[in-house]
Amino acid sequence: MAVTKGATPRRAASSKLVGEGDRMNVSGQAGEESGYPLAEQNAGEEEEARKIRRLQIMIGMVMSVIGQDPNLTIEEASELAAGAKRAALAMFPDKELAFDLLYKPRLQRLIRERFRLQ
Repeated sequence: MAVTKGATPRRAASSKLVGEGDRMNVSGQAGEESGYPLAEQNAGEEEEARKIRRLQIMIGMVMSVIGQDPNLTIEEASELAAGAKRAALAMFPDKELAFDLLYKPRLQRLIRERFRLQ
């Protein structure tokens, strides 16, 4: 290799990254080792994400109605909040505590503000 003045010497690049006996693990066996196929795990996670998003949209719609409907009575607003809780528990049967911690205070605060309670 000839080196000219002011130039840096070139290095021979190796295109071989994996040795002849080496193999890369690209089969996706990580999910299968635990006994759950990756496809089933992803489908379950996607379904869970869909249900969570549906719940968020539903709560947003209930809050919009409570906050914006000028003809809504306090009894109707309370019934909307109770119906939202029933629907949430139908989607997530064992998550009542989570609903009570996340959504119930928001709905209660909105109803208090909307109807000027307390």
